[in-house]
Amino acid sequence: MSPRPMTRPGGRSARVQESVHAAVRALEAEQGRAALTVPLVAARAGVTPSTIYRRWGDLQELLSDVAVERLRPEAPPADHGTLRTDLESWAEQFLEEMASPPGRAYIRDALAGDPDGSNAGQCSAYAAEQVDVILARAADRGEQVPDAELVMDHIVAPMMYRLVFRPGPLDASYARGLVEATLAGLMPPR
Repeated sequence: MSPRPMTRPGGRSARVQESVHAAVRALEAEQGRAALTVPLVAARAGVTPSTIYRRWGDLQELLSDVAVERLRPEAPPADHGTLRTDLESWAEQFLEEMASPPGRAYIRDALAGDPDGSNAGQCSAYAAEQVDVILARAADRGEQVPDAELVMDHIVAPMMYRLVFRPGPLDASYARGLVEATLAGLMPPR
């Protein structure tokens, strides 16, 4: 199977994707995830099962695609006036969303149906885009900013590791601690 494009398709392809995604969301809400089948989703979406198999390969890859779409941020990160407060606020919100039961389920689905790693890459790109916005705003204010990859490695990566491999409780203080350690360790005072 060829890798899925990173951008949203247009025309009929976009309509099919949206109707299939909407069918998955509706059926999952009505009947639960365990009841989902390709024929059931296809019937709800008004497409043939072969359309789903051709585009997504199997149910797990479809669920992965839906999960990636659900993990897409709905808005740019809030601007609180300083790099530290922007990063803290964003990291707390990111952790809260990812650590929630739906967030953890989306992470599992995104990774489980991702044979080529493109969905994981897209999820990472979403976080990196948010970090880039925060860093660009801080730089525009004249603040010293760390490299975006360092923020990803020292704030996002530890959270994701804990969410995937050590699924215990995580809270806002954990996110703030990562931000504090990152800013203190990577950007010593001038």
